Amino acid sequence: MKKLLLHSCCGPCSTQVIDFLKNDYDITIYYYNPNIDTNEEYQHRLSEQKRYCQIVGVPVVEDGYNSGDFLEKVKGFENEKEGGARCPICFKLRLQKTAQKAKTLGFDIFGTTLTVSPHKNAEIINAIGKSVGYDEDIEFLEGNYKKQDGYKKSIEFSKKYNLYRQNYCGCKFSRR
Repeated sequence: MKKLLLHSCCGPCSTQVIDFLKNDYDITIYYYNPNIDTNEEYQHRLSEQKRYCQIVGVPVVEDGYNSGDFLEKVKGFENEKEGGARCPICFKLRLQKTAQKAKTLGFDIFGTTLTVSPHKNAEIINAIGKSVGYDEDIEFLEGNYKKQDGYKKSIEFSKKYNLYRQNYCGCKFSRR
């Protein structure tokens, strides 16, 4: 079974994706989200991610909160609308870090839970993931986890496990 380092944006989004992939991969969640606007929000989401992963027996790796990485990359794109030119920059930042961490830790493949959201373009995310995988010389697991009611299932898992569901992606610029 391949070892998968799965980037997760939050506990609720990871629920359905973990459930979907658990029989095919040895999953470890990688929580790297410098786009989240405050340390308090970051810690709240991380806590929920860890709580859910403990329930389902999936390890979590994280590198701490550092919004400076994100703010530096998106400088000049602060006024873009949600889903605009700023988002692919953020996706690439997080996927690149995930790929690098996967290689460092000896994983076979990396992926992301981002495509479970109906607000995220799976084609763009998968294209970025494949490009990053090529550049970093590690396989990227493509997916569109919102298909077959994936997003709806993530909501059901969240209710079942009483997970905190945020109402924005985390980026302070998306709160407008």
